[in-house]
Amino acid sequence: MSETITKNSRRGIWLDVLRILLGLIIVYKAINFIRNTAVLKSLIEETGIGVFSQNSTVLSFVIAYLSLLFGVFITVGLFTRASSIILIPVLIVAVFFVNIKRMNYNAFEFILSVIALILLILFAIKGSGTLSADEYFRRGSALDKKSGRAFK
Repeated sequence: MSETITKNSRRGIWLDVLRILLGLIIVYKAINFIRNTAVLKSLIEETGIGVFSQNSTVLSFVIAYLSLLFGVFITVGLFTRASSIILIPVLIVAVFFVNIKRMNYNAFEFILSVIALILLILFAIKGSGTLSADEYFRRGSALDKKSGRAFK
């Protein structure tokens, strides 16, 4: 059993590093949006979608704080699939409605958004990996069941 865990952890360590980096990038962007909500509000208004533009104040608040919360979850590997699935629509709008229009001004943001979107899709499919809170709780639960200390 321990050999299997060691082999799997060596094989998937690069995915864990990518997950942690993705989470940190999302947290960083969320903190920037919280510091300067006017920028996020103007980006939402630039989408040209009426419902988004009319509710840009509420959406900027929701997007900033959801990104912060789920970025932390992705970083530590807690609820990674659910967090990724929830953030995918935000990144789709960011890539196709905001950053693609501003690619001439800031290509880095567009490339970063595309990479983040691809990684979110990957982690929505693959899950959190071996170095994660999900795996920690899963192993603890298995040990509890094995030792008979689990709730019945």
